[in-house]
Amino acid sequence: MAAPQVQKTLNRDVPQDKVRNIGIIAHIDAGKTTTTERILYYTGRSYKIGDIDEGTTVMDWMDQERERGITIVSAATTTFWNGYRFNIIDTPGHVDFTAEVERSLRVLDGGITVLDAEEGVQSQSETVWHQADKYNVPRLCFINKMDKIGADFRATIASIEERLGARTAVMVVPIGREHEFRGIVDLLTRKAYVWGSDDLGATFDEIAIPADLTHEVEISRHALVERISETDDALIEKFLSGTEPTVEELKAALRRAVIAYKLVPIYAGSSLRNKGVQPLLDAVVDYLPSPLDLLPVEGIHPKTGEKETRKRVSSEAFAGLAFKIQIDPHVGKLTYVRIYSGTLASGSYIHNSSKGAKERVGRLLLMHANQREEIKEAYAGEIVAVVGFKDTITGDTVCSSDKPIILEKISFPDPVISLAIEPKTKNDQEKMGFALQRLAEEDPTFKIKSNLETNQTIIWGMGELHLEILVDRMKREFKVEANVGAPQVAYKETIKIEAEGEGKYIRQSGGRGQYGHCFLRIEPKGRGEGNEFIDEIKGGAIPKEFIAPIEKGVKEAMENGVLAGYPLVDIRVTLYDGTYHDVDSSEIAFKIAGSMAIQHAVKLAQPTLLEPIMKVEITTPDEFMGDVIGDLGAKRAEIAGSTKRGAVTVILALVPLAELAGYATTLRSMSKGRATYYMEPSHYQEVPRNIQEKIIAKRV
Repeated sequence: MAAPQVQKTLNRDVPQDKVRNIGIIAHIDAGKTTTTERILYYTGRSYKIGDIDEGTTVMDWMDQERERGITIVSAATTTFWNGYRFNIIDTPGHVDFTAEVERSLRVLDGGITVLDAEEGVQSQSETVWHQADKYNVPRLCFINKMDKIGADFRATIASIEERLGARTAVMVVPIGREHEFRGIVDLLTRKAYVWGSDDLGATFDEIAIPADLTHEVEISRHALVERISETDDALIEKFLSGTEPTVEELKAALRRAVIAYKLVPIYAGSSLRNKGVQPLLDAVVDYLPSPLDLLPVEGIHPKTGEKETRKRVSSEAFAGLAFKIQIDPHVGKLTYVRIYSGTLASGSYIHNSSKGAKERVGRLLLMHANQREEIKEAYAGEIVAVVGFKDTITGDTVCSSDKPIILEKISFPDPVISLAIEPKTKNDQEKMGFALQRLAEEDPTFKIKSNLETNQTIIWGMGELHLEILVDRMKREFKVEANVGAPQVAYKETIKIEAEGEGKYIRQSGGRGQYGHCFLRIEPKGRGEGNEFIDEIKGGAIPKEFIAPIEKGVKEAMENGVLAGYPLVDIRVTLYDGTYHDVDSSEIAFKIAGSMAIQHAVKLAQPTLLEPIMKVEITTPDEFMGDVIGDLGAKRAEIAGSTKRGAVTVILALVPLAELAGYATTLRSMSKGRATYYMEPSHYQEVPRNIQEKIIAKRV
């Protein structure tokens, strides 16, 4: 078979049932980008295969991605396979860039989860799997790196069922293992395929099933047929009566089961060695949904709050979700939009129902990583980039003005780490404000706060790598030089008991005075439930126009806490009484009174500090296991369990982020460079009293 021809322009006249919107999701280093590069090559989208180690990948186009060999931003592209159109998003595996995965999964119809055949299911595999569960994304699993030493196909399937709770449909049996891996047997068709060499894998041969595998193939096929039949009443009757369903019937039933999240087909291969990718592409066509296979998209009417639906067809009213903002040096701000229904035309005006604003579609672009192709019109089921939107941000719904709808927003986790940053020169000062604002537009997990006392800017992110990349981008893309402080843990404050507080602000300075007076009741809420403000004023004790200023004063005071200046969280605040003065009362007086009342109440409600706890997964050779566990014990860690995997042990622990500064170096020196670790935010919990006192003493 000859190498595929590269496509310069895209044939976009593909019926909707032949469109697949898919994402590649996985743990860091499982081989997502390598797999995507192979898909682009075999579908003819690229004329040569990009290599991460050489920095020639198409999807990892940023300088920082190529230098570090990791994916930082999700990249979108469109390609074709056997008459089907694939819109693909390659997502990052590193937990610091979890926002990129979250927003991609929100707009995808199907996913390919890539797993390392030696490592099996890892922490981030679990995280992205549960993110996909949240948005009901049907998916396939591709067990990659089958040629790696220690690769274990069956153990990986067992970990998928055990750790991910997935009901698997094993579609292939590998031929050979570790360095002898050379192909697969397709169980449904009983056909064996081998890839002769690592010659870009464009050529493969169909062979007779190897004799030593015939028994395993028949047992595995019987199990597969039974599992598929169980999902379909007509097939199970046929199966139980001793008649085997046809391959076509099985494929149709499996497709329905995958779309209904009942089964997850499992494939295997080695992307780096160019083996096993083509059957995966056929599986995307056969089993993952087109936009037409999914239920109509649901939302609410912005004015009435009533439920609204849109069929996923081009003849419906236009509705789409802005899921990503990207600053492009050549065309300015790009807003990525997933179109759920209707059509979007270049030069038209649409309605942003989340903001109640009108937006103009300046230009429409089809993206291929960082390359652009201009188009005039886009239809239901497509993912496009729009130039010209001014007010639209990530998570906003855009729709036709005559049939408004608001779709489900995208939720993002809170940042866990911060650092102080200040411009090096006066010239850098203005540029820095602009750069930070632009980067915050792109990244919903990146927060900026000014510290008026120290004149520093504090930036918040999901991890040290996240902040390091953002500071690096500021230098490269916006030419801003800055001094950067050491990373700080993002503590929070909360309360333990219910309490009441009074705020009374009276100023008399000749002429008109200031008078504001209110009573608040506060009570703790469940961890992660957020803050809530309730107005229970009866009989006009405080006039209506002063309620909002009190709420504003309360919110501003909660931003800076009372113990050590950290934000107050998970508190219900009830405004239940107060007094006012006919002449002297003003909005500013009540805002100050609200601020005073909340501070008074919090001091009486046993305030306490919360710290971020990280889920840490350490893979260590057995000989260093005792040292690693001993060190974790000294770090206030809670060991959640350990799993033996070959000659290594994987330790799962929950560790306070404050104890993990410089952990990479500690672990390397403890294990002679042989142990590795991975961490991701888990939850917030109370800081022990003795450590709280030290933190408060430092801040005061």
